Amino acid sequence: MQPLISLNIINKHFGGVQALKGISLQIRPAEVHCLAGENGSGKSTLIKVIAGIHRPDGGRILTRGKSYHHLTTMESMRLGIQVIYQDFSLFPNLTVAENLALNCQLEQNKTFVSWKSVRQTAKRALQGLGITMDLDARLGELPIGQKQLVAIARALLQDAKLIIMDEPTTALTGLEVDTLFKIIRTLKDRGVAILFVSHKLREMLRIGDRFTVLRNGEVVAEGPVSEFDQSKIAFYMTGRRLDSAIRRTQEETGRQSLLKVRGLTGSILCDLSFELFAGEILGLTGLLGSGQTELALALFGMQPCRSGDMFVRGERRVIRSIQDAIAVGIAYVPEDRLTEGLFLAQSVERNVVAANLLNLRNRFSLVSLRRLIEHASHRLTELGVTFSSRGIPVKTLSGGNQQRVVLAKWLATKPEILVLNGPTVGVDIGSKQEIHKLFQQLAANGIGIIMISDDLPELAQNCNRILILSKGRLSHELKGSECDESRIEHHLAN
Repeated sequence: MQPLISLNIINKHFGGVQALKGISLQIRPAEVHCLAGENGSGKSTLIKVIAGIHRPDGGRILTRGKSYHHLTTMESMRLGIQVIYQDFSLFPNLTVAENLALNCQLEQNKTFVSWKSVRQTAKRALQGLGITMDLDARLGELPIGQKQLVAIARALLQDAKLIIMDEPTTALTGLEVDTLFKIIRTLKDRGVAILFVSHKLREMLRIGDRFTVLRNGEVVAEGPVSEFDQSKIAFYMTGRRLDSAIRRTQEETGRQSLLKVRGLTGSILCDLSFELFAGEILGLTGLLGSGQTELALALFGMQPCRSGDMFVRGERRVIRSIQDAIAVGIAYVPEDRLTEGLFLAQSVERNVVAANLLNLRNRFSLVSLRRLIEHASHRLTELGVTFSSRGIPVKTLSGGNQQRVVLAKWLATKPEILVLNGPTVGVDIGSKQEIHKLFQQLAANGIGIIMISDDLPELAQNCNRILILSKGRLSHELKGSECDESRIEHHLAN
């Protein structure tokens, strides 16, 4: 089959850094082509070359019988190339119908908007995917899965031939992923090609037809999905064999109780009780809306419950604020590190000390610059954060290093209880394993960890016990050998 688009020996430099080194890639019609690689491997740069955002330094782009040195953004769209970025590039204050029909209305260049036409356009777009949705719903109020479907429907209205999906399942539940994959198969049947870019290897193996793996800006492996498995892809991505040994559970008998929750009720939570022991990694999962994040916010004082008791190291504690939580040794790493965990424009070292400034004051109640730098350097070295300078903005770091900075910030408060919400979302496989090893070390040092995740392999490989929530209640508890993916998946579905 003739390729829809071919990239031939594409090179791209940024200053002294060569981001792409002779990349050649072919994407065929009605194909799901998976693109894998660690952060910094060149995936984002390659996407932006195809989308016309970056102009390559050399090479050719062949599509629809024409050859280009580079594409502009308008040329890329006219050729049927649409990119769905992680933020979807939608308007949260507009309705579903308005988001879908906006481009069509602009193309008509009319003085007044035809609201009848807006609704007809939106309805036609959703029907094309075989889905129904409230056209008058504000987009910002919809679940992430529905926002993604709106983005896909909008792309099809632009007569998309190739849809590039950048980390499309990062924030989706298992059921939402199933819905997305059903839509992708529908698109394939219509002849649309998909470039599927993700860190989630299992999902790519499930949906993909072909694979291309990048490392350090070069293609290191390519071929049909049948030639790959998770360990082989991980090896090509990192250049090393990764250990996926499962953490051995410890006996609870004789271990110190760090946190005991009894009858916690509020918001979604309903009469929730559990216990966390020193040195334990306790997994927490459930379908969307089951209360995992609400529990994390309650433990950290951000969303106090109406009733229930918390005991920290055997003493009853009332946690009504973040300050209360920190005072009793609880730290929280939020799900969205970019908007909730980091000051993106600030330096790496300032982010590290942000939660511990009071302890860095001198006798004049001023923060000592020397102590700040020493403190930050110690934490950054301890967690293996790699960067060119402590003064660079934290937004310039890779996802794995950004997550380490968030961890460093809260570990600086010397917590005994660490609540992790989606601890490796958007982190590449090499960094992910290193972060998991860090969690194991923290647990070995006696810290109790609550790991909230919908990544079932992550839970199975790291946790001593796993709690499954359903509609704010504890539905199942898995221990020891029960903590495997199939049993977690079974209980989530029932």
